[in-house]
Amino acid sequence: MNLQRTNPGLYWLQRIGFYVLVIIITLYLLFPFFWAVLTSFRKAGDLFLPPLQFMFAPSTLANYQQVFANASFQRGLLFSLVVATGSVAISLLFGSFAAYALGRFRFRGKQAIMYIILAVSVFPQIAVLGGLFTLIRNFGLFNNPIGLILSYLIFTIPFTVWVLTSFVRDIPGELEEAALVDGASPLQTLFQVLFPVMMPALVTTGLLAFINAWNEYLFALTFTSSNRTVPVVIANYSGATQYDQPWGPIMAASIVVTVPLIALVLIFQRNIVSGLTAGAVKG
Repeated sequence: MNLQRTNPGLYWLQRIGFYVLVIIITLYLLFPFFWAVLTSFRKAGDLFLPPLQFMFAPSTLANYQQVFANASFQRGLLFSLVVATGSVAISLLFGSFAAYALGRFRFRGKQAIMYIILAVSVFPQIAVLGGLFTLIRNFGLFNNPIGLILSYLIFTIPFTVWVLTSFVRDIPGELEEAALVDGASPLQTLFQVLFPVMMPALVTTGLLAFINAWNEYLFALTFTSSNRTVPVVIANYSGATQYDQPWGPIMAASIVVTVPLIALVLIFQRNIVSGLTAGAVKG
């Protein structure tokens, strides 16, 4: 406000520069998605047109019709939904128990456990791929959704525990004390008192874990042969010949897979913001 009064020209120059920078960053981030949407509505022959002609070429729904008529894509959607939902549900259940213990109780080795969880969450998938493949094959879980769900827990549970632990630490202890005075057991306190308070963090953590499981490619490619998830199905799209790359159907399938994630983020955006910012300020 002082700058606006003392030097209006500099103030408005900073304002204009700020909004120009925001517009440039927004266009830079959204342009790939915009181009993918355009490609999904274009014919195969239009893909080789110059950019301006490509942008204003006639639209068609043939790519989307081809995608939804593909039985492999339909099975991939269902398979991805089952695997992602199962892994998130298990992660939230066990992650909540672990976060409650790590955030509320004091015991020897607590910090070491937290550092181990953090190390596991950033561990590269390729490092455990060989051993995990051997375990899944020996237990008869190859090409089975249970095998994928268990493998996804490697990166969903550590992430869930780490995020929820920081949230549980900031929940007022008076809530638990009041529940214990009323005769509630620790499990009743967790489910009936803390879970409602943790709902923003649970929604945020569950949604982010769901997105990671939904988009996962390496484990799904390695541990399945016929029951493929959507990313693997899209990556294996092939044209009529070996020289034909069906970019239109690939982009259409990618848009179909991305739209549900965007819708979930828009629906739960308030929970996401409150869950990510919870515990950021103490006082």
